[in-house]
Amino acid sequence: MLSADQPAAAAVRGRSALGVFALLLLLVGFLSICVGRFPVSPGTAFAILGSAWQDGTGGWTRMQETVVLHVRLPRVLLAALCGGGLSLCGAALQGVFRNPLVSPHILGVSSGASFGGALAILLGVGGIAMIGSAFAFGIGALVLVGLLSRAGGGTDTVGVVLTGVVVAALFSALVSLLIVLADPETSLPGIVFWLMGSFAAATDAKLALAAPALLAGGALLLVMRFRINVLSLGEDEARSLGLPVERDRWVVFLAVALVEATVVSFAGVIGWVGLVVPHAARFLVGPDHRLLLPASTLLGAAYLVAIDTLARTLTAAEIPLGVLTALVGAPVFALVLIRRQRQEAR
Repeated sequence: MLSADQPAAAAVRGRSALGVFALLLLLVGFLSICVGRFPVSPGTAFAILGSAWQDGTGGWTRMQETVVLHVRLPRVLLAALCGGGLSLCGAALQGVFRNPLVSPHILGVSSGASFGGALAILLGVGGIAMIGSAFAFGIGALVLVGLLSRAGGGTDTVGVVLTGVVVAALFSALVSLLIVLADPETSLPGIVFWLMGSFAAATDAKLALAAPALLAGGALLLVMRFRINVLSLGEDEARSLGLPVERDRWVVFLAVALVEATVVSFAGVIGWVGLVVPHAARFLVGPDHRLLLPASTLLGAAYLVAIDTLARTLTAAEIPLGVLTALVGAPVFALVLIRRQRQEAR
């Protein structure tokens, strides 16, 4: 029998865990700012960051200030926002679908955004035009999923998943077609590298464009965390508790699409983050989405900042993020799958 103090103790442990995750994110982010081909000592980096909030000069060079404030800081912040957003989306979708093997790619948004970005590169446009194209096709993919799932007369969870798989396959085929048509000397290398994910092009301007959409989508999911708890009980149970299941489910999908399309637009396709990190967060704080969603956000942000730091420091040439996240994510996915199969066999 549970004592009255146990829920309160669990809440305290959960809040403590969130504090530890936040400190971890700050530590990883600060170390990422210091390391690289042009290393900056922690003391100098801290002083430069402090000078950004108040007037002051110190014993650092203009090059060090540029590297810290205008090269690495935007990159760290964008990586943290994208990693936190992808992990948050993964945890939310796993709750809605009641399946720990679900990731944000299941809705087809990533494939749609990939096609939009690849099409822009093929046409020779970049910057805001490429970002806009990727974002528009990503949101368009979700709209297509909604229309096709409704065409069958229902919008149940299984129908949405199957429709998302179909739409993702369609846009993946279109991306392959663009790769075939691309000029191997000009546009093809850009398409291939962009599809594998990178924060190499992160700037203050891109951070300012990406942050509002990522924060808006993430905030909406965090606001919905109690409703996601109810949705994770199943459709019948959620309806019996008076929850508008279809409406809330599509609110979650729209928030996920906003975050996913923004990430792909600014950083390319970064897989496995939304699948792997929620499992680690669930293991550490439990299945309650009121704790799981913020925990996944903080852990995902720290994880992707660390992966990005490795990507730009391990070798002379920057390693695409998709390569490193797959090297970590594939074994974890295999372990989760094996564990799930053993549980079902009992």
